[in-house]
Amino acid sequence: MAYNGYAIDTYLNAAKVTKQLDGLIRKPVYSIRPEKLEDYVENYFNTKCARSKEMIEKAKTVIPGGVQHNLAFNYPFPIVIEKAEGAKLYDIDGNWYYDLLQAGGPTILGSNMPAVREKVIELLNTCGPSTGLFHEYEYKLAKKISEMVPSVDKFRMLGSGTEACMCAARIARLKTGKKNILKMGGAYHGWSDQLAYGMRVPGTKGLMSKGVPNFVFKHTDEFFPNDLEDLERKLKKNQLRGGTAAVYIEPVGPESGTRPVSKKFIKGAEWLAHKYGALLIFDEVVTGFRIGPGGAQGYFGVDPDLTIFGKIVAGGYPGAGGVGGHEDCMAHLGAGLDSSGKKVAKAMCGGTMAATPISCVAGYYTLCEIERTNACEVAGRMGDRLTKGLQKRIRKYGLPFVAFNQGSICHLDSVGTMHFVVNWKKPWTIPHVLKETGIRQREMEHMGAAYMAEGIVTLAGSRLYTSAAYTEEMIDDVLERFDRVFANCGKIDV
Repeated sequence: MAYNGYAIDTYLNAAKVTKQLDGLIRKPVYSIRPEKLEDYVENYFNTKCARSKEMIEKAKTVIPGGVQHNLAFNYPFPIVIEKAEGAKLYDIDGNWYYDLLQAGGPTILGSNMPAVREKVIELLNTCGPSTGLFHEYEYKLAKKISEMVPSVDKFRMLGSGTEACMCAARIARLKTGKKNILKMGGAYHGWSDQLAYGMRVPGTKGLMSKGVPNFVFKHTDEFFPNDLEDLERKLKKNQLRGGTAAVYIEPVGPESGTRPVSKKFIKGAEWLAHKYGALLIFDEVVTGFRIGPGGAQGYFGVDPDLTIFGKIVAGGYPGAGGVGGHEDCMAHLGAGLDSSGKKVAKAMCGGTMAATPISCVAGYYTLCEIERTNACEVAGRMGDRLTKGLQKRIRKYGLPFVAFNQGSICHLDSVGTMHFVVNWKKPWTIPHVLKETGIRQREMEHMGAAYMAEGIVTLAGSRLYTSAAYTEEMIDDVLERFDRVFANCGKIDV
């Protein structure tokens, strides 16, 4: 499939990438050399980011850890941003950076786009950000999403992707009359209690969910990514314990495609979910309106029962979340009646600040601009250029790193932290996995610091989002900056 408005020209070979990642975690750790890291810390962070360092120290006195969002935790200390424009971020010390974080993914048009900002300002000058009552853009946004995404008959705006994932589980249980939820191991479906299971590393179960009692996971289980046989085993098992209400999928693989899955797997998961009477829930918080105007489901040709939206549906403004889907499923969020007037159970769902005028206006005009500018394809082309350039430089320096992409969702895996697996059938291996992932997590942070010192903001030093604000010249400049980091990488004693 050529681009055709989507971000992906040719879909990656998931088996080939997985084999490369398997090889990466068997090799010694390569990272930024300690002496170069020390140089970056002293001559960039401590010298050129002094105001950021000072502000974070003050923030720590009133904010746990000094920041309010996990994305902002960076080694050796968080950088304080005061301006965002297009493909660049600017900090309070006067430094600028190429933005490959994109607030975790939502700003596919680029940051602070005038076409959206002007409409938001117009709204603020008239209605204000929130009234608690209905606003016409609630309808306009829902209508726009239903027109762009074929599986969405109706859409309910919420405050975040986490809330949308919670709501979808309630709909699924009411619609199917079944109890259990299945999700891919390593996938992230927000931080609610019942879905904070098997996160980041497949097989972790509740290990990554401190503060959540194990009994909460009684009706949640994980299946191995890209493994249809394992998915069917879990579906069969659930037939004996209340059935499966929903199968949750991140459509390009868990944690936004960090562990990629094949097209065959996605189509197979759709078939298996319906074979066993479960709803298929596509978590398109990242992929929705980034892979294409119709989401990843449009690219794969899949018809999920429910779709989770986030990030982009508010254009980078607050209130980014929602759930959409088939009429018969969405009836459970209505007034207790389906389209024929039949009474149905109503799912508990709230949110005082959901679907505010400001989020709906921003979301509507963002989606209009994505369509008008062909932003998904443009950003995807930039992602392809970035990935090919990274692969070339990895070969140049003989590094074991793995670079791949699903359109504008790019991955630069230097240590394979999230490619490990916890095997409960071999419990004696678990301490080794936890130790290895801890070591590699630290080196991810060090690599992220090196990229930052060279003027590149990434997500955890391993995920890179391109936007339609990038040009080929910008991407080439980004690659030269990565080149300077790679030139100072080597085997690390751990």
